[in-house]
Amino acid sequence: MSQPAEVLTSEFEVAATRVRDVLPGMESHPLLGELLDLEVPAALKPVVDPSEYAHRNFKDGEFWRQIPGYAEVDRATFLDWKFQNKHSVTSIDKLAATLGNLVSPAFLDDVRAGIARAPMNVRISPYTVSLIDWADPYRDPQRIQFLPVGSTQLPDHPRLTLDSLHEQADAPTPGLTHRYHDKALFLPLDVCPVYCRFCTRSYAIGGDTDTVHKARLTPNAKRWHTAIAYIASRPEIEDIVVSGGDIYMLPAQHLSTIGHLLLAIPHIRRIRIATKGPAVAPMKILTDEAWTGALFEIANAGRAMGKEVCLHTHFNSPAEITEITRQAMEVLFKGGVTVRNQTVLIRNVNDSVATMTELVRRLSYMNVRPYYVYQHDMVSAVEELRTTVHTNATIERGVRGSTAGFNTPLAIVDLPGGGGKRDIHSFEHYDRTTGISVYRSPAVHADLVYLYFDPVDLLPKEGQERWSRPAEHQKMIDEAVAAAGLTGMPLAVA
Repeated sequence: MSQPAEVLTSEFEVAATRVRDVLPGMESHPLLGELLDLEVPAALKPVVDPSEYAHRNFKDGEFWRQIPGYAEVDRATFLDWKFQNKHSVTSIDKLAATLGNLVSPAFLDDVRAGIARAPMNVRISPYTVSLIDWADPYRDPQRIQFLPVGSTQLPDHPRLTLDSLHEQADAPTPGLTHRYHDKALFLPLDVCPVYCRFCTRSYAIGGDTDTVHKARLTPNAKRWHTAIAYIASRPEIEDIVVSGGDIYMLPAQHLSTIGHLLLAIPHIRRIRIATKGPAVAPMKILTDEAWTGALFEIANAGRAMGKEVCLHTHFNSPAEITEITRQAMEVLFKGGVTVRNQTVLIRNVNDSVATMTELVRRLSYMNVRPYYVYQHDMVSAVEELRTTVHTNATIERGVRGSTAGFNTPLAIVDLPGGGGKRDIHSFEHYDRTTGISVYRSPAVHADLVYLYFDPVDLLPKEGQERWSRPAEHQKMIDEAVAAAGLTGMPLAVA
């Protein structure tokens, strides 16, 4: 039985207080000063525990000095973007030298075993190295993203392919993907400030590894001009994502040249510059004045033409965000650059409602708009990082309502086979026992069926047992397609 309204209200009442008691030190403020002696109305809801706004607290101080290799590095040096590039960890030997006695030889051997199977090179910025909890590296969200260990690796899903999104199949020329009629993805280069283990472009990004011979997308003016000529020839294209690799690694002059070339095309209305950089080396925005200036120049030129130039970045964990990050994002905000964030849902990194809510709130507080939460792509040698479609959908429901709607990210699956991005909830059928979700993508290809596969180790025992028998694989797919009512339609990936 509900309680009378007056009982509910009195439960949360607090002693009357004045504004000056809750806003100390504001006596001289030209607007708030005149409010200081007003009484604050009695509360109708309980006072929020300070932990609810802990997202406003940003890690500060010279935290990098706890790493033996950076113990003598002063603040000015550490914040220099050139130092971050020059001292990136790119090998197991360099990692060992940087960490000293912080980790055991057994852990380093485990990393060595993980690297041997990984499709991506290792490259980790000093900033990121400094944020890893080396007392417990196996559970640290940063280590999980950038440094493989052999002991946790799982077999790839039987239906995995290296270029699962079929970006190369939709490329009219190297480094340009044209899937949606009004959008294109331009990849000017194939290097990044760090290499994410889960990168969907492990077919091209970074150098060759023991398991993958890469498609090369080295910076090349002729290749760029060919791609831009194609864009100019297609009047239906209005939106360009400039990615890579990572635009953080382009010199300011090249960033400016590419930006102005694209803006000069009459039918281009939006340019999205994509970079992981703010999450792994935010100091570049503070200290590489030429690069940040080029970004502002392009954004201002676009605005004068009635066109949008924004930056899309990639934070996955609240632990990645520090006071350095906040200052960098403030520079971009004050410079008029809209920043949106695209998160990848990663097991043991952000696969809980609490962690994702904290990330969303922290981004929002820095004026970075949470945009997408991607279902982890089907990437080789990172099966232990993937989660289920059900997990993503559950987290989306839990996060929604915890902050403003425009700061609530969409949960997305980028469909294997080149189906593009679909809302995680929009499947035609989803079998949680076999882990098969069935989607359609009418705007990309109305006559194809697209499938996403949950990681086998997270399936119920019955599902795991069926996937252990190759003869069952096609049967499970046929069952899912039939349950979706799509029997007879061809699969995007046969």
